[in-house]
Amino acid sequence: MRQIYVETLIDAPLEHVWRATQRPGEHRRWDARFGRIDPVPGTAPARFRYATTVFPGLTAHGWGVHAGERGRPDGGRTSALRFGSDDPRSLIATGSGYWRYLPGPQGVRFLTGYSYEPRWGALGRLVDLAFRPLFGWATAWSFDRLRLWLAHGVPPERARANAVREILLRLGAVVVATGAAGTAGRVPATLTLVAAAAGAGLAPPHPRTPAARRCRRRPPDHLAARPPAPLERL
Repeated sequence: MRQIYVETLIDAPLEHVWRATQRPGEHRRWDARFGRIDPVPGTAPARFRYATTVFPGLTAHGWGVHAGERGRPDGGRTSALRFGSDDPRSLIATGSGYWRYLPGPQGVRFLTGYSYEPRWGALGRLVDLAFRPLFGWATAWSFDRLRLWLAHGVPPERARANAVREILLRLGAVVVATGAAGTAGRVPATLTLVAAAAGAGLAPPHPRTPAARRCRRRPPDHLAARPPAPLERL
């Protein structure tokens, strides 16, 4: 299956990035893909259970097992993960992925690559044509929310509020344009609405609002795309 890849550059100490991504209580604050992450005590490799809200009223549950590698020769770190769900309502059956932490002069290059197998047979593969890009977008949006938190001191909760506020402002601009277009002829009205919608969608986000577009979505080199060794041991 096609891999989802996301990368961001975080101007923060490596230890801060590691802590915010490896501790379940901090991880679920910035990662929109998870509503709950509950470690399973006394397990090695470390196991956890998670819950995610697919849409209001529907929460899917799953499991994961992960292992980290801290003492790499290049000064970086890795974290490998296998995950899945026994919940028949979850599109994701099983999957695997990794995080890499690559420190440099401008900060920590934090990246992920992962993929999964959908369930529900042919229907699942059809649904996944829309779900996979959405899941990739949610990953990138979450990575930028993490960056804003660690590099600029914007708590994840405030960043989410900023995003909601910005969406409302953009929708408001379209509504105002719709009202103005109502007094024009059919062609000018259509052009006004198209221009308003394009402007609302393409306008750059506020510097303190998370945006998936700020993240790299294709691996720039072989290292980024290669799964780490700990993944083979899970």
